[in-house]
Amino acid sequence: MEMYRKAFLAYLDKQKNKREPENLYVPIDYIMGLGGKRIRPVLVLMSCDLFEGDFMEAMEAALSVEMFHNFTLIHDDIMDRADLRRGHQTVHKKWDLNTGILSGDALMIMSNQRLEHYSGEKFKALISLYNKTALEVCEGQQLDVDFEQMLDVPLSTYIKMISYKTAVLVGASLKMGAIIAEASLDDQKKLYDFGLNLGIAFQLQDDYLDTFGNNDFGKKIGGDIIEGKKTFLYIKALELSNDEDRTKLLNLFSAEQNENEKISEVKKLFLKYGLDALLTKEIEDYTMMAFKDIEGLSIDSSKKLTLKNFGLGLMNRKT
Repeated sequence: MEMYRKAFLAYLDKQKNKREPENLYVPIDYIMGLGGKRIRPVLVLMSCDLFEGDFMEAMEAALSVEMFHNFTLIHDDIMDRADLRRGHQTVHKKWDLNTGILSGDALMIMSNQRLEHYSGEKFKALISLYNKTALEVCEGQQLDVDFEQMLDVPLSTYIKMISYKTAVLVGASLKMGAIIAEASLDDQKKLYDFGLNLGIAFQLQDDYLDTFGNNDFGKKIGGDIIEGKKTFLYIKALELSNDEDRTKLLNLFSAEQNENEKISEVKKLFLKYGLDALLTKEIEDYTMMAFKDIEGLSIDSSKKLTLKNFGLGLMNRKT
């Protein structure tokens, strides 16, 4: 994984924008240079390599995926009114709101343009997957916004939201590499499903770590509770609680109060109904579904193990 990451970072370093107007392109270089795990572009390269493709041929698709991901971060930060991203000022905070919107739009278009490197059937398959995924990410973001005004969110709708907002891009990254390597349609689908289920497990683990993690998580524990987010834990708590505890939980999520007290009281309710164990089981179930998806891939068992080890590494994180 580190080999792919270093190769991608070297390629990314050559892509600095020396274009005018600077006020459009400098913020793009800024967000692209803020770091992060680069999981999605690494998956593009890895999946291409697993199917005997030249992973360097997949570099433009990897860059496309990373640029699209960073476009979503710029616009998410605007919608969330966030001041910081990866420990640095967000684009709209460092410049202004109009710059954030316009640079984000430009970055999305540039990410699309990167796929013009490919031709014929590969281009058609890649651009079709890109457009489908991009629209689903927007739909997921809208669902997340809608949840703010909803009292009860069905668990199935929540899973759909995190699938679209997070997991589909993981699945698409893996499938793009397989498309470039000319893997069979069946293998492409299995790899996409692996990424989709692993992405859902990853986001559910985010829910868990936000409430039950420790200071290594990299953000304030209980942030979802303070923001009143409708996560798996909240949804299941409303479903399982008795009338008294349900009313208490609704009051805790709607009233202004001391943050530490709010986090403590909500966590007590979650633990009372065993939601830490329930969520852990849900994470394990989606992870196992992901591993089942790769069993039928037409690649060597050692390569299947590479995918499984990646999944295990992702799910054993503390951050």
